[in-house]
Amino acid sequence: MNDYRGKVAVITGAASGIGRALADRCAREGLRVVLADIETAALDRADVELKAGGASTLAVKTDVSDPQSIETLADQAYSAFGSVDLLVNNAGVGGGSGVWDTSLEDWQWILGVNLWGVIHGVRTFVPRMLAQNTPGWIVNTASVAGLVSSPGLGAYKVAKHGVVTLSETLFHELAMRQSKIKVSVLCPGFVNTAILDSDRNHPGGRRSKEGMSPMDAAIREQVRQGIETGMAPAQIADAVFDAIHAERFYILTHPEYKEAVRIRMEDIIEQRTPTPPESLA
Repeated sequence: MNDYRGKVAVITGAASGIGRALADRCAREGLRVVLADIETAALDRADVELKAGGASTLAVKTDVSDPQSIETLADQAYSAFGSVDLLVNNAGVGGGSGVWDTSLEDWQWILGVNLWGVIHGVRTFVPRMLAQNTPGWIVNTASVAGLVSSPGLGAYKVAKHGVVTLSETLFHELAMRQSKIKVSVLCPGFVNTAILDSDRNHPGGRRSKEGMSPMDAAIREQVRQGIETGMAPAQIADAVFDAIHAERFYILTHPEYKEAVRIRMEDIIEQRTPTPPESLA
């Protein structure tokens, strides 16, 4: 997939953050872009701005946790453009606290968007993309939090670990079929987005931070500081396209985390107890 002009990209979570940066890069590469997001105002704004720049776009309000909403997204994408060549299952939310402190409602919301959103995207689009019998690419957004483990944000990490193994399994299954569809999994570190404020889209309304344990409050503040000084979304979009050009499966945008990943893998192979995160600093 080195010739993108006229091809079609579907991007979930496309109205902000990494998704919006990917939409901008797709437009510059000459792809027609289907923008999917749950936030109507931001989605409409992204659509207008991309069209003003000359892009061919379609905006579809989408709740990735709802399989019927993803079916509608696919129906509209294929009705408008006739094919899908690049699928980016990117929509995601932050949140969660200690594993046993996280409410059932939050577990369901975080897994519903971050993991089930990718599952629904794969189940809905892959059969149609296979039927096209044309070269294609699927990028699933996970996180470095899908490759290592540490205290806090347990539901988020469970979801991202799930996205990594889902992507690896999908890669093998498509290869066994000798499919023309390739796969990458995106595992960034801190990126300067509004993901910590994604509870604005929580189905139960904005979550109060009151009552948060001191440990959770400290972890959240550490994460917020990392995000505020994090990598620009446009750099992540560039890394994704670099990976597609190089046919690279794992997209690790922050090399400083590779040592933590290596140590975790060694812990598993050597059957050691998990290395404390403070020992990795």
